[in-house]
Amino acid sequence: MLLRLDKTDTRPLHEQVAAAIRRAIAEGECRAGDRLPSARDLSTALDINANTVLRGLRELRDEGLLEFRRGRGITVAEGAARRSGLQIRVRELVAEASRLGYSRTDLIDMIRGVT
Repeated sequence: MLLRLDKTDTRPLHEQVAAAIRRAIAEGECRAGDRLPSARDLSTALDINANTVLRGLRELRDEGLLEFRRGRGITVAEGAARRSGLQIRVRELVAEASRLGYSRTDLIDMIRGVT
């Protein structure tokens, strides 16, 4: 898995790490059951602090995209590609709604109206 961070990106580094892994899952570079490099190895490769990488990994674990297992490391969860792809589209939708002046509440109301 080859991850790169954009040094000109203004988002916090842990969000960039999570986004890069999310993208790798959505694009099929990482599949369910694949083991990720350790946080230490990722931090060395990305030239950032290991705690920053761990924060991004924990975010993905909380989203259900990664599983942390003692002795087995960090693996991509079953169904992660579907969830990741949907989460990317949802984030894009929220960003577009914000750009157009809609609040999250407005967006939620719109979604509830679609049935």
